[in-house]
Amino acid sequence: MKAIQPVDNDCGCDSPKTTVEQTPATPKSSMIKAILIGLLGFAFWYAVYKQLEPFSYFFTYSLVGLEKGSHIGDAIQFFIYDTPKVMMLLTLIVFVIGMIRSFFTQERTRKYLAGKRETAGNVMAALLGIVTPFCSCSAVPLFIGFVQAGVPLGVTFSFLIAAPMVNEIAVVLLYGLLGWKVAAIYLVTGLLIAIISGWVIGRFKLEHWIEDWVQALRAGEAVVVDEKLSWADRIGRGKEAVRDIVGKVWIYVIAGIGVGAAIHGYVPETFMASIMGKDAWWSVPAAVLVGIPMYSNAAGIVPVVEALLGKGAALGTVLAFMMSVIALSLPEMVILRKVLKPKLIAVFIGVVGCGILFTGFLFNMII
Repeated sequence: MKAIQPVDNDCGCDSPKTTVEQTPATPKSSMIKAILIGLLGFAFWYAVYKQLEPFSYFFTYSLVGLEKGSHIGDAIQFFIYDTPKVMMLLTLIVFVIGMIRSFFTQERTRKYLAGKRETAGNVMAALLGIVTPFCSCSAVPLFIGFVQAGVPLGVTFSFLIAAPMVNEIAVVLLYGLLGWKVAAIYLVTGLLIAIISGWVIGRFKLEHWIEDWVQALRAGEAVVVDEKLSWADRIGRGKEAVRDIVGKVWIYVIAGIGVGAAIHGYVPETFMASIMGKDAWWSVPAAVLVGIPMYSNAAGIVPVVEALLGKGAALGTVLAFMMSVIALSLPEMVILRKVLKPKLIAVFIGVVGCGILFTGFLFNMII
């Protein structure tokens, strides 16, 4: 819209001046602009990502001057290549998942699961566990919220198992580092363990092994907060997720890559195959027992998995190790003790542990 305003000129008389009011950008134009910026950003990300491996070889063997095939050279090349690769993948994944998660809330998840029959509820809970924000520190409030919403115990455990173990970050990192077959195997077996374990726990009717103060909470209807978010808000959620998650896990990622680099450079293939290969029947239970006391997130353990597989460790043994670290970590058991009696925690560990052992033995047998 145009408006005529008087303006003083040099001769002291007024003359008209035309001004133009700015029309605010429409939501559609803002979305198109965001898409174009996103595509350009991804193109730049991909161009840099493709140069990481050549740069790692140039840095290690040309710039630093280490000998190809040496232990130190292999270890440093692995570290220089995997550190930016995993961090770039992690940042991209977390950003996208952060936007996707803006469509979900923990309140809405409880609403979906409340009143569901156990079999269908176990499947839905495991699938929702993949995309719902979750970490070990939120296990207690989530558990209490599910109890208040009237979600069956078995369905609750399917969610609590799937959320950390079938982690979307782990799945995409496995795809980026080891290919779609390993990622698909991990996804399917993790979901099956979560669904079946939750169903089995539900069959036992162990509600009386929940702490008394939790049982005393009245079941009520969960309140769903229906947020109206624009695409700018959802992009903001993605950026917030990157600052929050990557800011917390980067040290674990680098530590995991460091362990993987040491394995890659210094551990002989014959040694790793002898203790984690298919022929060592005890390797699967040993991997589970070693993994439980450890504490790591999915992003930190994937580089170790990559190095173990590269040195001849059997896929089933490595998957069992990874699942036990993520799904049965000792810190999570300590946190869950606030709401579960020791007997129920023991049942939880036993049922999930059996599922992980079965997965390890199965894939060592068929692959």
